[in-house]
Amino acid sequence: MDQFFAYLPGILLAYSVFLVGVSSPGPNILAIIGTSMSVSRRSGVALALGVAFGSLTWGTLTALGLAAMLSTYASALMIIKCVGGLYLVWLAYKSFRSAACVHDLEAPDVGQEQQSSLRYAMRGYAVQMTNPKAALAWVATISLGLQPGSPPWVAVAIVLGIFLLSVAVHCLYAVAFSTPFMVAAYSRARRYIQAGLGVFFSIAGLKLLTDRS
Repeated sequence: MDQFFAYLPGILLAYSVFLVGVSSPGPNILAIIGTSMSVSRRSGVALALGVAFGSLTWGTLTALGLAAMLSTYASALMIIKCVGGLYLVWLAYKSFRSAACVHDLEAPDVGQEQQSSLRYAMRGYAVQMTNPKAALAWVATISLGLQPGSPPWVAVAIVLGIFLLSVAVHCLYAVAFSTPFMVAAYSRARRYIQAGLGVFFSIAGLKLLTDRS
């Protein structure tokens, strides 16, 4: 039990980075919003589930790759943390730049055709798997929760926990943004949200870059 509580802060920090990250709509979330608005809420939820399973795939591949690297090169964790830290700093820059812009949230036009839920789920999976930034996001997220000598269950807890959060959050986007009202409400608060994200990503990125443990 003591070992669990020793690694718990890092795991919770990884969860926090994910939750903050999905507060800033990227291509996957914009696709979910666009599908829910122009097709149906059910199709948006199916797309959201596909995105979540794509996130699980990226997370699993990243965790296995990092585990293999760390088992061979113990010093690689420092390099991984630097890469993750630089990515978070870049996200902070993007958030601050977005906060300075006056453009509104723009969901892509995905057409009005009604297809099966499975097809939308497959589309969501493809959107996530073809997003190269997803791999960098996972490197940053997992490296926040890893410490030298971390047992395998730490990476498993991070990946599975974020997968469950991904299912919940992306489906919530699909349900909440199935009406133009929510899009308008988010647009009004967008600049403040982006500024807050910039602060959080800056702190998390600097933590990784300055962590020498």
